[in-house]
Amino acid sequence: MLTAEENDLLCRITGEAAMGQLMRRHWLPVCLSEEVSEPDGDPVQARVLGEDLVVFRDTDGRVGVMDEYCPHRRVSLVYGRNEECGLRCLYHGWKMDVEGNVIEMVSEPAASAMAEKVKHKAYKVQEWGGMVWAYMGPQDGIPDFMPPAWAPRADVKVSIAKILVPCNWAQILEGAIDSAHSSSLHSSDFVPARVTGAEATDKNWLRPSTDKAPRMQVHRTSYGFRYAAIRRPIVNAAQTDYVRSTIFVAPFSVLIPPNNLYNVANVNVPMDDTHTAFYFIAWGDKAMTPDTETWRKFLGATVGKDLDERYRPLRNTENRFWQDRQAMKAGNFTGIKGFPNQDIAMWVTMGPIADRSADRLGASDLAIVEFRRQMLDAVQAFQQGDAAIGTGDRRIPPQVCAFQAIVPKTVDWREFAAQPVGADTASGPQLESNYQTTV
Repeated sequence: MLTAEENDLLCRITGEAAMGQLMRRHWLPVCLSEEVSEPDGDPVQARVLGEDLVVFRDTDGRVGVMDEYCPHRRVSLVYGRNEECGLRCLYHGWKMDVEGNVIEMVSEPAASAMAEKVKHKAYKVQEWGGMVWAYMGPQDGIPDFMPPAWAPRADVKVSIAKILVPCNWAQILEGAIDSAHSSSLHSSDFVPARVTGAEATDKNWLRPSTDKAPRMQVHRTSYGFRYAAIRRPIVNAAQTDYVRSTIFVAPFSVLIPPNNLYNVANVNVPMDDTHTAFYFIAWGDKAMTPDTETWRKFLGATVGKDLDERYRPLRNTENRFWQDRQAMKAGNFTGIKGFPNQDIAMWVTMGPIADRSADRLGASDLAIVEFRRQMLDAVQAFQQGDAAIGTGDRRIPPQVCAFQAIVPKTVDWREFAAQPVGADTASGPQLESNYQTTV
């Protein structure tokens, strides 16, 4: 349990909130690159850490991330004209480039020097791994952008499903690191089978265990922590364990145990205290990682079918997340299609910000306890002048990865020789037999 004060310190990220200020010391995903794929295309609205932003790609292909509201009279630039290497406000025609320079003030006299005195808030931008990133911390001494663990190289294939979830970031993160719930909530999608390791088919992810009560072990690190959920395997339980090792990469990313075809991760970017941009990611070898549309279809996260045009889920509490009770009677555990949608139903029904003073944690919640303890320690240290967790020489080393495997009982999972799936070209069945293999 946490006190109400600790819960606020963990969860609240807007304004001067300490956790939000800690997050600003990291490069932050703002939107998908596909949302601003066209030069001079439609500007896109985004919200990160309580700030309203406008994102656009200019005539030369450069991406700008700026304060949404015009510096003149504070109207929204999302409705502006994206033309000739700048975004022009509709109200009085002021025009800003991607760096926030005011390059035209058509409402002012030609001899006016006012444009030289006005600078619009704009953030330094990097495109990588299918996302637009911005550094929203102090603008003096901006750290170099470092590729995330789930897109270590430019040639790695990345497919992303984006869902805007109406609840706080921390309860989503806790769901991502909670390995125990997969044996219940996702039991119709993570199916026990007599396989030698985790495998993926066109419909399910297979796991070599029927054990629903894993033993948890945690190893804290400078960038977050690694932990193992250890279960009895179906085959050779006397000599081996089935180990799922998940990695929390502070402040809001998780490397999820992969299947035999591709790696999995999620990123949970706080939009404000009660809304989160949830990105669910498949990554790895180009031939084995599903393309974006196939991935979104598999997850039940297709825009226009499962989500509206702004990535907001059509499933919600009002329509009971489209839960199919007849399917439940026929054997489906939740009656909700797509395991991220099953998760979202749980996260949202906790309320906008979960009340952690009222929950009761057990042995299976060891990773949850560690997340809360570590992030509260980290934010308190940050308030005292320490560097933000996971930055600089504290960031995750490139060789660290999540894994799931049948491991001999004589081998410590912390020392298990794992590498990302596809590092040596994976082989096996495809997610769907006809998916595209373009980047």
